[in-house]
Amino acid sequence: MSIKERLYPMFSIAPDAGAVEYNGRWFSWGQLKTLVDALESRLAEAALPAGTPIGLLCRNQPEHVGAVVGVICAGHCLVPINPFAAAEKVCADVVELNLPVLVAAAGDWQLPGLEELARARGMVMLSLDGSGVTVLEAKLTRPASEYREPVCGTAIEMLSSGTTGKPKRIRLAATNLERGLVAKPRIVDGKPELAAKPGLVSAPLVHISGIFWALNHMAEGRGSILLDRFSVASWVQAVKRHRLRYAGLVPTGIKMLLDADVPREDLASLLAVRSGTAPLAPGLQRAFEQKYGIPILNQYGATEFAGAVIGWTLEQRKQYPESKPGSVGRPLPHVEIKVIDQVSGQPVAAGETGLLCVKAPQLGGQEWVKTTDLASVDIHGFVWIRGRADHAIIRGGFKIVPSEIVDVLETHPSIRNASIVGLPHERLGEIPVAAVELRPDASTTPEELRAWSRTKLTSYFVPVDFKIVASLPRTPSLKVSEPAVKALFDPRDYENA
Repeated sequence: MSIKERLYPMFSIAPDAGAVEYNGRWFSWGQLKTLVDALESRLAEAALPAGTPIGLLCRNQPEHVGAVVGVICAGHCLVPINPFAAAEKVCADVVELNLPVLVAAAGDWQLPGLEELARARGMVMLSLDGSGVTVLEAKLTRPASEYREPVCGTAIEMLSSGTTGKPKRIRLAATNLERGLVAKPRIVDGKPELAAKPGLVSAPLVHISGIFWALNHMAEGRGSILLDRFSVASWVQAVKRHRLRYAGLVPTGIKMLLDADVPREDLASLLAVRSGTAPLAPGLQRAFEQKYGIPILNQYGATEFAGAVIGWTLEQRKQYPESKPGSVGRPLPHVEIKVIDQVSGQPVAAGETGLLCVKAPQLGGQEWVKTTDLASVDIHGFVWIRGRADHAIIRGGFKIVPSEIVDVLETHPSIRNASIVGLPHERLGEIPVAAVELRPDASTTPEELRAWSRTKLTSYFVPVDFKIVASLPRTPSLKVSEPAVKALFDPRDYENA
C-alpha cells in the first residue's frame, strides 16, 4: 500500500477527534485532511510534474504535519529546510537548493528577505495559516528548466543531522518509507479504529526521527503530541497529562531529566523509554533506570533506513535486565546484519569490532548496505555500536575511537558532557582534543583534566587540549555538532604537540 492509501483512511474514522496536540490545543483529523487536500489542490493547480522537489520550512506545528503528508501524498519530493537558522542562512539554503516551490508558515514568510528572494526566483509560494493554505504565487514565473529536475519515486530528500559535518541531503524512496511505517491501526469488526492514547513527538520534523514518528502515529490512527522544542518541563507535562506508557528521549534529554531531578511519580505511567539518534552511555542508562525504575529501550537507525533497524523490546529487557549494558538491542524482524573486517570484508567473530552491514525491508531487503558505524555482536545476537569508522582519529599510526575517550571523561565527577574531535597535525596526522560541559556548580581546569586523563587513558588517547564550555554546541536534534566543536580549536596552536 502507498503512504496515501495507508494514511487517508485514518482521516475519516472520527474527523472531530484530536490528531495533533500543540500548546494544549488539538488539531482534529478533519482539520488535518482539509489542509492536506488544500495543499494537494494548490500543487495540482501549479501544474507541477510528479516528483517535483517541494521546499518546506519545517516546524513542529500541526499544519506542518499536514504539509508533510500533503506533499508526499501528492507524489512529490519533500525537501525539509531548517527554519531555526538565521534568515540569511535560510535564504542561502533556498538559493542553493534551487527549488521551484516553497511552503512556509505565515510567520516564516516574514523572515527578512525570504519573500523577496522567492519572488525574484519565480517560485510557487504557499503559506500555511492555521488549517488553510494561502497562495502567495500560484505559478512559476520562470521556465521549469531553470529549477532542479523532478526526482520521481523519492518521498523525502531528508536533511541529515549534521553531527559530523555539513548536513547532507539523503533521498528516501517512497517505497522504502512505506516499508518503514510498520505501525497499523487496530481493526474492530473489520474496520480500523483510532488508538486511545496519543504518542509524543519531541524530535524536530526537519529531521527523520520527527517525521518518522509523526507519520508512524498517523498510520496507526494515533494522535501526536507535538512539542515545538524539547524541554524537560514540556516533555514531563505531556507524559503526566496523557499518562503515556511509552515516550522517546535522546541521551541528552535523559541527562537533562536526571539533572533536573524530576520526581519519580511524574513518570509513573511510563512502561519504558525509547532512546536513539546518539550513543547512550551505560552509566547514564543505569542511573536513569535506578532512579525511575523505567527500562530504556535503546535503538539504532539512520536517516537512510527511515527509522530503526535494531532495537530492544520490553520483553527482551525483562529477559536480560542487567547483562547487556550499552547494547542497542537485536535486529528488528526481517532485518539482517553482519559485522565485517574493514580490510578483508570477511565477517568477524562474535564480540569483535568491525563495520556494520545491514539488509533491511526499508531498503528493499535484497542487498547488504555498508554503514559507517563500527559494531560488535555477542553470541546472543545483541549489538553494540562502537563508534564510527569515519570518525576514527589516527594519531601517529595509532587508531583512536573518540567514543571510548568520551565514555571515560564522562565518569569524571565534574563533567556532564564531553566531545572529542580530531585536528589535522603535520607530524602525527591527527590529534585528539576535548570540549567539555561541566555539571551544575562543578569546577575544574584543563590542566586538572589532562592530569586526570593520564591516569585513566592510554597515553596516545589523552587529548592534547581541553576546552571548558558553558554548553556543547548542538544540532536541532540535540546531537553534538562536531564541526562547531572543531571550530573551538585552532590547529596552529598545536603544531608542536
